[in-house]
Amino acid sequence: MHLRTLKDFDLKGKKVFLRLDLNVPVKNGVIKDDTRIREALPTIKYILEHTHKVAIASHLGRPDGEVDLNYSLEPVGLRLAELLQREVVFVNDYVKEPYDQVLGQVDPQQFVLLENLRFNAGETKNDPDFCRLLAKGVDLYVNDAFGTAHRAHASTVGVAELLDPERRAAGFLMEKEIQALTSILHHPEAPFTVVMGGAKVSDKIAVILSLLNRCNHLIIGGAMAYTFLKYKGVNVGASKVEADRMDLVETIFRNAEARRVQIHLPLDHGCASTFKEDAVREDIAEQSIPGSLMGLDIGPKTVNAYSQVIAKSKTVFWNGPMGVFEWKAFAQGTMDIARAVAACAGRTVVGGGDSVSAVNQAGVSSKISHVSTGGGAALEFLEGRTLPGIKVLLK
Repeated sequence: MHLRTLKDFDLKGKKVFLRLDLNVPVKNGVIKDDTRIREALPTIKYILEHTHKVAIASHLGRPDGEVDLNYSLEPVGLRLAELLQREVVFVNDYVKEPYDQVLGQVDPQQFVLLENLRFNAGETKNDPDFCRLLAKGVDLYVNDAFGTAHRAHASTVGVAELLDPERRAAGFLMEKEIQALTSILHHPEAPFTVVMGGAKVSDKIAVILSLLNRCNHLIIGGAMAYTFLKYKGVNVGASKVEADRMDLVETIFRNAEARRVQIHLPLDHGCASTFKEDAVREDIAEQSIPGSLMGLDIGPKTVNAYSQVIAKSKTVFWNGPMGVFEWKAFAQGTMDIARAVAACAGRTVVGGGDSVSAVNQAGVSSKISHVSTGGGAALEFLEGRTLPGIKVLLK
């Protein structure tokens, strides 16, 4: 994959459209986690060193094409201004106020931030008129939003396609993400262990089948583990099971057997009688779960077994929690696996969403080789797909 990158550009005096992933959690105007903002700083600072005419664009949440100030990027702009020690020029309505004109007026101690792209329905529809609006007057296009690279939206594909190929490039974070995931996909050092959690087998089937061609061990956790156990004839009580997806599990086992991949399933469980945050945890020391209980976390025997496999690995990829880790009573298994992955001496990659939250909560993110900012994008990349937001950046 030959990616055109920032350093292929002469940025001096150019007007730059910079697509970032600033989709951070905001509640009542307060940012709860600024990780994605901080991850974008190297690219922003590099561009600002060469030109101050940069318009930053992102989405936040799902306002469904309507203006909803609960999803405004204004708090993000203030945080960026604080971190960059520059003044933010916030463009609320770039339909009425052409931002390319604003770029021509800003001084070197300012930068431009566009309001939430998804306030316009043309963003997710990749509407040609909206694409032209965003591309007007722009000299260069830079995409550093790996987390949205799997979506063919206006800001990730349409704008880029309106510029000549040599005027499009990836930012440093996009470059880093692609390098890290490419090493997992094409150059994993054995033993290679995939740790896969989450709710549904059907959500992960494509990436599991792809990684079965490359890994030595597949560790299963989260709610989907109970579908695997059910398929094996183990009593899972009232646990969540995808009864209509047993064919997918059969396909996984068949492929694993053909490639001599060892599948690891929970040996014990943290259970409850109801699916509620205040439910009382009941530890079951066996693989079988009594009929009145549901599995909501892996137990200590499972943690120990999984940790031993991870410790002996030279490469580890982890996506998805081991249980309902948002609830304190059922977070232990996920936290323990986060620490086990961090303690592994091999190359470790954590991909997306809840897994990233877990390593942050466990305080071990700095000990992971690469923490991906893209959940769905990382999984689709590891399925072997060429993502639309990356395809437009290739030489």
